Formats: sequence, structure tokens, C-alpha cells
Amino acid sequence: MNEPVMGGAPTRAAVILPWEREEASDNRRSAEARLAEAMGLAASIGLVLVHSAIVPLRHRRPSALLGEGQVENVHADLKEHEVALVVMDTSLSPVQQRNLERAWGCKVIDRTGLILDIFGERARTREGALQVELAHLDYQRSRLVRSWTHLERQRGGFGFLGGPGETQIEADRRLISTRMARLKREIEEVRRTRGLHRHARQRTPYPVIALIGYTNAGKSTLFNAMTGATVHAEDQLFATLDPTMRSIALPSGSPAILSDTVGFISDLPTELVAAFRATLEEVAEADVILHVRDIAHPDTAAQKADVLGVLAGMVQDGTLDADWPKRTIDVLNKADLLGGVSEVPGLVEDASTIAISALNGDGLDTLRAAIDERLASAKEVASFQIVPSDGAKLAWLYRHGEVLTREDEEEAIRVTVRMLPADRARFESLV
Repeated sequence: MNEPVMGGAPTRAAVILPWEREEASDNRRSAEARLAEAMGLAASIGLVLVHSAIVPLRHRRPSALLGEGQVENVHADLKEHEVALVVMDTSLSPVQQRNLERAWGCKVIDRTGLILDIFGERARTREGALQVELAHLDYQRSRLVRSWTHLERQRGGFGFLGGPGETQIEADRRLISTRMARLKREIEEVRRTRGLHRHARQRTPYPVIALIGYTNAGKSTLFNAMTGATVHAEDQLFATLDPTMRSIALPSGSPAILSDTVGFISDLPTELVAAFRATLEEVAEADVILHVRDIAHPDTAAQKADVLGVLAGMVQDGTLDADWPKRTIDVLNKADLLGGVSEVPGLVEDASTIAISALNGDGLDTLRAAIDERLASAKEVASFQIVPSDGAKLAWLYRHGEVLTREDEEEAIRVTVRMLPADRARFESLV
């Protein structure tokens, strides 16, 4: 990864967390954990972190967010550590961002800007890149209120009407709006293409198993362990962003497709919500959802709440069915950090919660068996009549279902099959 440079040297950065005291909650992160996550995000794009601080925030001040005394204290620390870039782990208004840059004499970005940079660097698919660019332009458009000199210049009009013409800032906004409209059209075209690809996969109907979870929970490591693939996986936030799919064989011998998705994160920028949810469309289609959790993380409960919150939003906007919890297995990963699978707290007797270590393979056989059992329990019995000459459909049923009875007649072959509801729908779409 290339390190950001300012003046030919790696960028010396500071992470500042404005911390508002709120009522205690099991799902409430500690300030230290929140700061550590922000530092991980900053380090993931190559910033050299030389300073970090938690600043208590009693009131959000419209001018600079922080109080005057706090701004001066932070400025002294920044000068001491020769900081060139400050990451404020919160959302800043354009005015607050401008005033802090003036007061501290260095570049300032907020949490939204940081995550946009990470997404922009890591997105690989066509739609991912388009969505990130769209989100960046939407974010940047609101930043054009800064009092930069070049944005205050006025361009001369064409002479058709009187007046001074449009200012540079108005022209920039117009250009951004034009580009955003074009990106939206391109995204819709990509979505239509992906919809055709998904329909093609439905015609080859293997069950889909989707991995979801908070970023850095170990989804990609588990994906590699179950598929033998070499998807990029490391101890880094947002190490992978684009969904990846591979075929696997379950203990029963049945084939399935495993899909790795983007990691969730708290306080996802609103500009990126659409881009983020677009990567989760495979979850809505999945027959089994594996919610991978870092059970060794001190904020595992808060991370789980963040994941559930995003999925609840998908239910509200109709992109995910309300029964998704019935298809979900909680996978408590990184058991090796707690002393092994047997030491993991929160396990239940049924197969709805499985403890594993994706790193050393402990518990993976149990997980595979649980997936097999979940798929089998969801199967239903259906009857079909097939024209004797249509051997392809008959062969399809034998490959993807369990044929219980078969009656060969002159006009039709009558079969009774036990199969997944999704497989039944896919087969009926072929008829």
C-alpha cells in the first residue's frame, strides 16, 4: 500500500475523538475502544500516527465543535508532534472543518472523509468504484462552502443576460451534479447486468451461504478456510470490500456457494449507505447466513448491535425479508484468543451458535455440519409433472433435490421431491 505523502514524506497524523458522555449500555462502546478503531482505520491507509487523544465534549459548538480552550490545547499537542493531518472521529460540518483547519494550521478530515478514502482505495468491482465515487462527490459538494480564494472568483457571463455571471463555486457544484447524474445512470446499468447474472445463478441453483459481520471479525479468513481460496485477509479494518463467491462441498456431499461480503462498521457515513447495502444483496438471496463475530473483542456486543441495525434497515426498505434470523447461525470466531472453543462464553445447545477459530480450524467441522443440518431442515416436499421428453428438468431435480417417488406414465412423469424452498422457486422459474 502506498503511504499518503505531503511534501515528499509520509503523512504524520493525529486521531482526535470528541467524546460525548451518554447513558451506559451493554452495546455502548468505551471511548478507548472507539479511539482504537479510528486509529486502525487511519493506519489502514498508510497514515503515520504520532498522536491520539480523547476530548470530552459537553456541547457541540457550531463554529468548531470543540470549545476554545480545547481547540488551543489540541493545537499545542499538534505542534509538538508536527502533525500534518488530523482525523476527527466524528462528523464535521463544512464550517467546523474549515475553522479547525485555520486554528490548527493543518488539514482536517472527519470520519466520513476517512471511510470514503478507504472505500475508494479498496473497491475493486465496477459498481463498487462507481458507488464510492458517487458518495465522494455527494460529500464533496457540501464542502464547497469553504472560503477558498479560487472558489470566490466569478466567471464572466456569455453576454446574453446582464450580471456578473456564475461564480466558480456555482460552476463546481454544477459540474459535480452533472457527474453525479451520469454515475447514477451507470450504476443502474451495472445493477441490471448483475441482476441478469444472479438470474443465471438461480438457473444453476446451489444453496447460497453468506458471510456477514463487523469488519475485522475474520470473515475472509473463514472464507479461505472453508473454500481453500486465497482472498486477501489480514488484521486490518476493511481488508476486503467487494463480495467474493466460491463453491464448497458440504459433509452431505451437496454443493453450495459461499459468499464473503464487506465488513460492517459503526456510524457508516450516510453517503455510503447505498454503496454498502449494494454489496449485501447476496445476503437477501442466501439460504443460510453466517454472522461471524470476533468473540474475543471487548466490544463484541456493540459490534453485533451495529450489524443487526444495518440488517433491520434493509428489512425496512424491503431489500431483506423479516425472517432472515431464522436462516442465521451466529459464528463466534477467534476462539483461539480465549483458550479454545470450549472456553467461549454464550454457547447454546442448539446449532444456532457455533464457536470456531478460522485461523487454526477448530470448530469448522461442527460449523459445516450445522450448515448441512440447517439446509436439510428447511427442505420441503413438492410434486411435479414433467413431460417424458424433457430429460433436462428431470435430471435437474435429481441433482438438486431428493426424489422420494417417481411414476412414469405415457403423458407425464410424476415425481415427489424434497428440496429447499429456494430450489423449488428456481426450478419453477425454469418451467
